[in-house]
Amino acid sequence: MSELQIARTAAEPVGESATEYKVPMRDGTVLATDVYLPADVAHAPTVLVRLPYDKNSRYVFFDRIARRFTDRGYAMVVQDVRGKFRSQGPTEPFEHEVDDGYDTIDWIVAQGWSDGAVGMFGDSYYGFTQWAAVVSAHPALKAIVPRVTTYELDSVNRDGLGGFGKPVPWMEAAYYLATHWVDHEAYEYDPNYDNRPLTDAFEEAFEAIGARSSSFDAQTPVTRADKGPFDHAHPRDAKPVPVLQTVGWFDNLMIPQMRDVMELESLPHWAAVQYIEAGSFDHENYVLDLAPVGDADDHGVDDDALERMLDLYTSQALDFLDVFVRGLKSPDTLPKVRWELGHVGWQTSSQWPPPGATTRSFDLTGLSNAAGATPGGRLVDAGAGEAGEVQWGFDPDNLVPSAVKNSFAFLFDYPDESATGDRGDVLTFTSERLTEPLDLAGPIEVDARVSSTAPTADVFVKLLDVAPDGSAHMIVRGQVQLDDAKNVSRAHVNLGHTGYRVRPNHALRVHISSSDFPLFVRSSGTDENRWTVVEPQASQQTLHVSAEWPARLIVTALPEERNDAS
Repeated sequence: MSELQIARTAAEPVGESATEYKVPMRDGTVLATDVYLPADVAHAPTVLVRLPYDKNSRYVFFDRIARRFTDRGYAMVVQDVRGKFRSQGPTEPFEHEVDDGYDTIDWIVAQGWSDGAVGMFGDSYYGFTQWAAVVSAHPALKAIVPRVTTYELDSVNRDGLGGFGKPVPWMEAAYYLATHWVDHEAYEYDPNYDNRPLTDAFEEAFEAIGARSSSFDAQTPVTRADKGPFDHAHPRDAKPVPVLQTVGWFDNLMIPQMRDVMELESLPHWAAVQYIEAGSFDHENYVLDLAPVGDADDHGVDDDALERMLDLYTSQALDFLDVFVRGLKSPDTLPKVRWELGHVGWQTSSQWPPPGATTRSFDLTGLSNAAGATPGGRLVDAGAGEAGEVQWGFDPDNLVPSAVKNSFAFLFDYPDESATGDRGDVLTFTSERLTEPLDLAGPIEVDARVSSTAPTADVFVKLLDVAPDGSAHMIVRGQVQLDDAKNVSRAHVNLGHTGYRVRPNHALRVHISSSDFPLFVRSSGTDENRWTVVEPQASQQTLHVSAEWPARLIVTALPEERNDAS
């Protein structure tokens, strides 16, 4: 094996404005916990954050976030979860968060500076720890603000991003477990994804580190543990607390989080206390209006850009917590749904999708031109398509390259993907240029029939916005794995939800392929496990279109009379 460069990240110093405590859990394990207190407040409500990314690192910038909360009269408590950085215990994601959440809240309310009310806030894994605390049912927990996350985060890491049907294994999830959940520290490296078997890419890293990730081993190459993190109850079955679901339209966890949102909306006891904020940002809080991001707007390195980003990051959360934790205002002062229409601005509505939104369908047609040079086949109004077939290939030695290296920061690069449509292994369908704006506001899906020369096949779909200059940028994406692919199978692909204006003189475009590498694990092209296969096989996929089974893009859009927002 070639030498692999490993960057190791250890805990950074505790910030000057924080006081660190060693908080014992019920089994005696001690968790490192920073407390930030507001000035001149004897008893304060508390906002708790429990995360695995080093509570003192610039990556999570809690020294700056805490100032915003303490200035509003909150105490802020930020804790390294069990097994990470300064906290004791084994490094096991998801396993202990319910009990540890309860015990930490119990410790908070016993402190002399606490007024007995606790809210929670945070992204990704520290959004998941909020749902775990909800399951714990501690009576002091009054509200949560989970951002860019899902209460099924463990299954996303295990199985993939989900949608309709069987998910395609997500390489970034495997990399996450293999870098952040080895031991108390964190590691960064560039695996050699050309390795066959693919597992060797990570074996090389574990050998260089001198330790393994037990969570990676439990899920790769096959899942050996199906025990979930919620022994007590699932969050949907727990006693509801007010929740502000904060969704990024360009977040790579958008699909599972919107699945959570819609599931809770279907449950009256949760729907009554669920609020939604959904905006044009990605997992790392880069925004569409600034994409692609220049140095002056990169909050990862520029302090002024970070302060501007934190306005978006904290303002709605603070308003929400002021209502449900501090009781300063009535709930009817909050919009039930606050959502951003990309390229237009923020909107409010009483529900999601917004009232008046309807579905609109487009047929994928012009099949004879679909495989080859852009613009390919056509997207036309439903019912105007034609029957036929078109093939595209899967070559394990020439995979469709992922548009970005890091989908967590998709809008940082915001790549032009027009050239992808010129590949012979990508089907392309493009609409006529719009004469009026099309305001997408709700779920989007593609429904088609596909077969393969291989027993299994992956179907990746992207919906793109084609600008007048020919550049094409992704709006939403989705993927599904077909297990009986030699027979004509339904490829029903969930592309998630969005709020996005396709402007006049722009066009819609659909890309269909069978790989997106290395963001997703390549297919074996056989019945073999895709992680352990040494000789993956090429295959041909066929899109089958008939009057009975059209290939169809289905979007949710606002009526044209509402398309005058500016």
